[in-house]
Amino acid sequence: MNRSIDFVKSIDEVWQRPVPDAVLARARQSLLDYLAVASAGAAFQADKLEKYVEFAEPEEGRYTAVGMGRRLALKEAVFLNGLNGHALDFDDGTNSGIIHLGSPIFSLLLPLAQRRGLGTEEVLRAAVAGYEASYTMAVSIQPGHKARGYHATGTCGVIGASLAAAYLLGFTGEERFQAFAAACVSASGMLKVLDDGSELKPYNVAKSALLALTSLELAKAGFRGHPDPLGGNRGYFKMMTGKEEVELKPLLWNGTYAVMKTYTKPYASCRYTHPPVEAAIRLHNAGIKAEDVERIDIATYSLAVGGHDHTEIPGAYSAKMSTPYSTAAALIYGKAGLQEFEEAVVTDPTVLELTKKVHVEPDEEFSRTFPTEQTAVLTLTTVDGRVLQERVDFPKGEPENPMDEQEFYSRYAELMRFGGADEEKIDALYRMVKEETVSAGTLAAQL
Repeated sequence: MNRSIDFVKSIDEVWQRPVPDAVLARARQSLLDYLAVASAGAAFQADKLEKYVEFAEPEEGRYTAVGMGRRLALKEAVFLNGLNGHALDFDDGTNSGIIHLGSPIFSLLLPLAQRRGLGTEEVLRAAVAGYEASYTMAVSIQPGHKARGYHATGTCGVIGASLAAAYLLGFTGEERFQAFAAACVSASGMLKVLDDGSELKPYNVAKSALLALTSLELAKAGFRGHPDPLGGNRGYFKMMTGKEEVELKPLLWNGTYAVMKTYTKPYASCRYTHPPVEAAIRLHNAGIKAEDVERIDIATYSLAVGGHDHTEIPGAYSAKMSTPYSTAAALIYGKAGLQEFEEAVVTDPTVLELTKKVHVEPDEEFSRTFPTEQTAVLTLTTVDGRVLQERVDFPKGEPENPMDEQEFYSRYAELMRFGGADEEKIDALYRMVKEETVSAGTLAAQL
C-alpha cells in the first residue's frame, strides 16, 4: 500500500468537487484575514524589514510583498509575505491540527496568481484544497508531533502550500505528486522558536512558503522524489512522529472542509492564551482592577501550559506566547489587541507586576477534552478575600463561537489601519475580495 499516492489522490477528489458557496465565502474571509494580518505584520516589524532589505538587497521584480509597498522577485515576495503573515501570530489556524493554515498558502498563491494573470476565484479554490491537505496531515500526526518539538505550520504547511499552488498552476497529476514528494523532503519547523524571547516563529511560515515554491520548481523541472515519501523507516511519518504506522484522517473530516474548521483570532496572542484572556476581559468588564488582585489561577489543557506559562517577558514576542502576560493585559485594559502587545505596554510595570500573580496549571479533564473543547477556568482571588471564577470552553472566533460580520470587519479594519491603509483603501479591498472576482494584479495594486 502506497499511502502517499492514496493521500494525493484523496486531495485530487476534493479538488474536483464544486466548492460549496458557504465554503467559498469562508475562504474569502480567510483571504481578507491574511491580507490584513500580513499588512499589519509588515508594519509591526518595519525596523527589522528595513535592516533585512539593506543587507539582503532583494532583487526588484513584478510581485507584491504585502504591506511593504515593494515589487520584488518572486522568491523574495513569497518569503517576505510568509514572514509578515505570521509576524503578529494573528493568522488563522485550527486547534485540532495545531497549525496555522492560511499564511503559508496565501503567501505563495498570490504572487503566483500575479505571475499567471489569475483571479481571486482561482486562488480561493486552490486555497481550499491546500487547507485540506495541510490540515489533514496535521490532524493525523498531532498532538504527538508537537510533543516532539515540531511546528506543524512548517512541517505540514509546506505540503498544503505546494499542492495548492500545483492546482493553481494546472500541474499534471505526475507533477503534483513530485511537488508533494519534494515538499515532504522540505518539511521542517521547530517549536523552540517559541522560547525565551525568540522572534523566529514567523520564519517557519516564510520558509514553508518558499520551500513550497522550490518544490514546484523541482517537480516542473522533472526531478523525481521517492515513490512513497510518507511511508517507511525513513519516511515523513516516522520522522515526524517516531512511528511508521500513522492513521491518516479522512479528507473533509467530520463532514466539513478544513477552511470551515479554522478560527479567526480576536486577540493578538497565541491561540492557547485566548480562553483565559476572554475570562479576564469579563472580569475587567465586571469592574475588577489590577490593584484588586491578590492571585490569579488558571486551569487549562496541558498543551497550553508548557511554553506558555512564563512570567519573565523580555519583549513583545514573548508576551504573545505568555498566558500570564496576556491575561494580565486583558484584565487591565479590557482587550488584547495590537496595542496591548506593543513594547511600551510590554514594559509597563503595572502589567508586569500583575503578570507575576498569574499561575497556570494543567487540568486532566480539560486535557482529555481538548481539542473538542478549549477550556480554561480562571479563578481570581482579591486582596479582600473574594473568589471570582470565569470559565471559557470556546473562545471567540472558533467555529462554535464565530465572529459576526461586523466583528470581523472591525478587526480587519483595525489591522489594515495599523498597516497604514486609509479608510477608502480598507473599504475598497474588503468589497473587492468579498463581493467580486478580480485579478490578483488588481488586488495587489491595493496593497
